Amino acid sequence: MIDRAGLAEFLRSRRAALQPEDVGLPRGPRRRTDGLRREEVASLCHMSTDYYSRLERERGPQPSSQMLGSIAQGLHLSLDERDHLFRLAGHNPPARGGVSEHISPGLLRIFDRLNDTPAEIVTELGETLRQTPMGVALTGDTTRYTGPERSSGYRWFTMPAVRERHAPDEHAFLTRMYASGLRQLVTLRGPGSRAAHLADLLLASSEEFRGAWDQHEIGIRPHEVKRFVHPEVGALELTCQRLVDPGQAHSLMVYTAIPGTESHEKLQMLSVIGAQALR
Repeated sequence: MIDRAGLAEFLRSRRAALQPEDVGLPRGPRRRTDGLRREEVASLCHMSTDYYSRLERERGPQPSSQMLGSIAQGLHLSLDERDHLFRLAGHNPPARGGVSEHISPGLLRIFDRLNDTPAEIVTELGETLRQTPMGVALTGDTTRYTGPERSSGYRWFTMPAVRERHAPDEHAFLTRMYASGLRQLVTLRGPGSRAAHLADLLLASSEEFRGAWDQHEIGIRPHEVKRFVHPEVGALELTCQRLVDPGQAHSLMVYTAIPGTESHEKLQMLSVIGAQALR
């Protein structure tokens, strides 16, 4: 059963504890109170201000699990705080670990400061949870996929168009890398896992995947320097730095170019293209 008073009080306290800088927002000269405004939290949670305000005022319908997940991310809640939020709203908390899509507050704080850099947060299956605007400009919006296609490895074997963003002479390596990574996850997570389900789907649909899978390769790591082929700026060589949250099996991927190189200049061009696309 929903605890409306407890839920409202908890939401108000978490909103008051967040500063604009914590979520990548400008403070502005006219802010009179500490914490975030309701409309700012509603925007971060991808819901209407009216809906969020009613929750803080102990009114409105019982929020769904999906809504609660959005609120937990928007308020940068820890896993313990997220679970408390779900229980206050009368729901069982989601699972933790490899299947969880709740991004830790620390990872989000870093991500929120990377608006001028291509970056993304991905799950262990290569499902994009967040992208910066520059990340979208570099690879396209990879958060839009649903079902198995959310996994970059699944898309590699089933959607030929995604390969156009990668240098052709790296395709064979990436095929081996994706098959190796998925095999390792199936062993780690077990036969009933989402990783095992993806492997079964690919074994049934992709001859190329079956060939790579039968090699039983393990431990093929991504190259630190990734070579992209962008439809507007052409070839780029970008260094990928990975920050891993082991508790949630999430990775923050940040792509940079060496200053003074052609790729660095193209990345600057890409920032202009991305800004124009947003407008």
